[in-house]
Amino acid sequence: MKENVNTRLIFNDKSKYLIIGVGILIAGGLFISTLLLNINTPFICTFAGAKYDPTSTQLETILHYATSRVTPQQSQAEIRLSFDVLKARAPCNFLVFGLGHDSQMWHAFNPGGTTLFLEEDPKWVETVLHDAPFLRAKYVKYRTQLQQADQLLQTYRSEPDCNPTKQVPLKQNERCKLALNMLPDEVYDKEWDLIMIDAPRGYFAEAPGRMAAIYSAAVMARNRKGSGVTHVYLHDVDRRVEKIYAEEFLCRKNLVKSEGRLWHFEIASVVNSTVKSDLFC
Repeated sequence: MKENVNTRLIFNDKSKYLIIGVGILIAGGLFISTLLLNINTPFICTFAGAKYDPTSTQLETILHYATSRVTPQQSQAEIRLSFDVLKARAPCNFLVFGLGHDSQMWHAFNPGGTTLFLEEDPKWVETVLHDAPFLRAKYVKYRTQLQQADQLLQTYRSEPDCNPTKQVPLKQNERCKLALNMLPDEVYDKEWDLIMIDAPRGYFAEAPGRMAAIYSAAVMARNRKGSGVTHVYLHDVDRRVEKIYAEEFLCRKNLVKSEGRLWHFEIASVVNSTVKSDLFC
């Protein structure tokens, strides 16, 4: 009986702390959200949705990760690179290549902003959205294969429409095989403040590989018309294709931070620049 009493007391203490903790989270979330939505400063990206309830979504996210044994693939140190920028820039436009166990986390890090996920597996889109219907994800069918990576890298310069000085819109670019011209219109209609490349799959020959995602992210960043740089994050840089394509299109000179298998680039717009080059780097 004494053991049961002690157990009950411990449980009550834990419940009390849990309630206090949740209350602090709610209050903090409301305060931060209100602050973000009322500050008018160039460091804050364009507000993307007046009906969004960040507190509710963030609490759903806390519940999800608190009751799940599945954790994001990126390490805490890797996540911190994009979290720090999102914390300063949100609400903003955040494009994520890949839909996974970390998607609710990325969505929660951008309260009030637009976070869009691009996924190659339609069944996986249905699975994830069934458990998290508040996420915005689109199915994308890629037109490349990993086994083509070396050939595409060798021949893209001979295709005029791949030349960055031509500024051929991605959506209209049929000839450049590295251009993602089949994405949802929303991708082309928005300017993305952050782009995370953690997909599509790139670990077997017939997989789409990330060649086109890296090239297209570089094009989006270079063609940005708004102020500020575009933050591009590339995961799995320990793999050969990711590394050589990053160095070809995202450029070592733009690499500002790295952690584990993640590289963080800051790419400035060249639309209004007087310096024109037929090379990305």
